Amino acid sequence: MKILVIHGPNLNLLGKREPGVYGTLSLRDINRRIQSEASGMGMDVSVKQSNSEGEIIDAIQKGDYDCLIINPGAYTHTSIAIRDAVSAVAKPAIEVHLSNIHKREEFRRRSYIAEVAQGQITGFGADSYLLALIAAKNILSRG
Repeated sequence: MKILVIHGPNLNLLGKREPGVYGTLSLRDINRRIQSEASGMGMDVSVKQSNSEGEIIDAIQKGDYDCLIINPGAYTHTSIAIRDAVSAVAKPAIEVHLSNIHKREEFRRRSYIAEVAQGQITGFGADSYLLALIAAKNILSRG
């Protein structure tokens, strides 16, 4: 099982950026947890972070994975292009957010990605990614 995890814009600032909203773990800490959990589940995980919409789309389109776990950051609410890329590759995708976007500002409650994802995990901090790994394994095991 090959999993691609994409962290979108500004997630490289985790641990420093609004810790009351996003927590105190750095992106490096979160990636270590993802890799450790995935290894224990027999999954091969590639992780990418980009602040560039085009780079995110290129990674999605490359398609060398079985399931996509994506935290599109602010692109969640603005990028029809990322939504279309997720739809075009026709692979399972799980949208992840550290904070509960449905309890935040009105503009954050609209997700273009949710329409084409298997599901959305939001509001559990870094554990959102670990829950997404469990969901990915279940989705892929069902075939």
